[in-house]
Amino acid sequence: MLDIGEVAERTGLAPSALRFYEKKGLLESSGRNGLRRTYEPEVLHRLELINCARRAGFSIAEISRFLVATPDDTVLRAKMAEKAKVLDEDIARLQRMRDSLEHAATCTHEPLVECPDFKRTLAP
Repeated sequence: MLDIGEVAERTGLAPSALRFYEKKGLLESSGRNGLRRTYEPEVLHRLELINCARRAGFSIAEISRFLVATPDDTVLRAKMAEKAKVLDEDIARLQRMRDSLEHAATCTHEPLVECPDFKRTLAP
């Protein structure tokens, strides 16, 4: 069992964020050790999923629905597919930006942002 302080330390989240996630139904504590909430070690995997989803732009409500999804939930599955498309577009945009920045780091064109190669890597 991990107490709330250990979970917070291992994940980098504030204890208040863990309590908030619990209040929203994303986490479930397994009990208390004195006044401190305790969690099963698997909570670390759940928090990694939540953190990844948050960084990908999912709302708390979307994550909540995702965590209880079943194969029969066709509406949610369609939304997941839509979100995957948006993420693919974001990934492509970020890869273009990374490639442009890598080029700019060694480019001698003045100004850098007017370099034809820099502009070409940014183009969709």
